[in-house]
Amino acid sequence: MEVLVKAKKEKKLKSKKKKITLKLLLEQKYLMIMSFPFVIWAIVFAYVPLWGWTMAFQDYKPNLTFLNQKWVGLKHFKVLFAEDTFREVMRNTLGMSLLNITFGFAIPIIFALLLNELKIIRFKKMVQTISYLPHFVSWVIAASIITSMLSPEGVVNAVLLKVGILDTPISLLTHPKMFWSISTIAGIWKETGWGAIIYLAAISGIDQSIYEAAKVDGANRFDQMWHVTLPGIRPTIMVILVLSIGNLINIGFEQQYLLQNPLVMSHSRTLDYYVLGYGIQMYRYSFGTAIGIFKSVVSVVLLLLANNFAKKIGEGRVM
Repeated sequence: MEVLVKAKKEKKLKSKKKKITLKLLLEQKYLMIMSFPFVIWAIVFAYVPLWGWTMAFQDYKPNLTFLNQKWVGLKHFKVLFAEDTFREVMRNTLGMSLLNITFGFAIPIIFALLLNELKIIRFKKMVQTISYLPHFVSWVIAASIITSMLSPEGVVNAVLLKVGILDTPISLLTHPKMFWSISTIAGIWKETGWGAIIYLAAISGIDQSIYEAAKVDGANRFDQMWHVTLPGIRPTIMVILVLSIGNLINIGFEQQYLLQNPLVMSHSRTLDYYVLGYGIQMYRYSFGTAIGIFKSVVSVVLLLLANNFAKKIGEGRVM
């Protein structure tokens, strides 16, 4: 009993955070020196630009100094929330983001689990290499390939005609209601292999003796995957999920911009496109800044909520 009490006390003492003292700083001086350039980079490129947020509360004119700008309070935010176009782009952004989290988040996990089960090492490496190659292809080239495949003369129409789903070729990218699905599938194709790498790394860190014990207990390969591999990478899954939820409205710009056309604009415009088209290109810098602040605030709130959820279930807390 005394041994258990001592062990608990030692564990509590070890779990206590080290106090930041001059001695500790001197011991870690080389780490601090190496991190210094990155701290400066973060301050210059991440915190100093926050000064530009003041434009959202002004009728900003580039030819006037800061003191001569006209302050208008929350005028641009009121205009933003009152516009019908804003509601449309929010619908598109949230719709594509939720599809991406639902499928784009789960498929790399499934792919990593299946890839881990391959026993032929050479074939496994070949599949992994082929799967993450699209990640290194720019969206300009990827969008060109996808557009060609989905054209009336493309391979997708040829397959659909062959199996009897279609009677005549159609241009799939001209149907607004299909754009979200096409965008999600395109993102999955491009990023699944790359996204699976982090899960494969987490799987490689699982103690092999656990698998051996599971085999002794009569677990087949599926049982091992479900009861050993998945619980082993659950903290990693939660961390990625928290970060994905934090970026819910940061679905991006490049992919949608390159795949869209005038016929699908009602379903392809996202918040980032809204900033460009209705802010910068129309010289409404204050309005564009207001949209950027809205995005940042929503992202921070979502990240805190997701992180708090991870904390409550005891898995994958990132902050």
